[in-house]
Amino acid sequence: MKQAGRGFSLIELLIGVAVLGILLALGASSFRVWIGNMRIRTTAESIQNGLQLARGEAVRRNALISFQLVDNLTAGCALTLTTSNWVVSYDNPANACNADLLNEAFPVNDAVNNPPPRILQRRTAAEGSGNVLVAADQSTFVFNGLGRLAAVPATNPVVINVQPVAAVGDCTTLRCLRVTVTVGGQIRMCDPAYPAGGTDPQRC
Repeated sequence: MKQAGRGFSLIELLIGVAVLGILLALGASSFRVWIGNMRIRTTAESIQNGLQLARGEAVRRNALISFQLVDNLTAGCALTLTTSNWVVSYDNPANACNADLLNEAFPVNDAVNNPPPRILQRRTAAEGSGNVLVAADQSTFVFNGLGRLAAVPATNPVVINVQPVAAVGDCTTLRCLRVTVTVGGQIRMCDPAYPAGGTDPQRC
């Protein structure tokens, strides 16, 4: 005679649910840390990429090209030291961050078809940079045709720190990053938590 299959008892199901809940709670904490670190890295890499784009375009075009941090990308935008919105352009984009991109079909100095600020590229902080703070030494970086900063900065290198908002964590719970720019135009991303003076390429 065929024996009927045995199912789970109520106690077994409750134990299984409890174990699953514990595992999910442990995993959620690690997942939050991973998400926080990824947002910080995404922001730092975006800023680094924008700076490298501005430097590369300055060399390619043999012209002064600016990378500027702005508070938003609307017609009322202003320069800032604390967000990761950025604009790469020939001219100051303040109050015109929503302008059309440079029309490469016309000369750069064609004021009718390419009026200021002649934007080459822009990036919004909404692209993967939530719950992240930026603290920059300066909002504007102007590169010349040699790939160097056109003006000697007050500090060398110029520092842009990227860290989480206080409600999410700090640099002891998450991995904060830093982007630096030297007067010679060298751009790099580093980890300020690494001890100074060592040989690790990730140190600042």
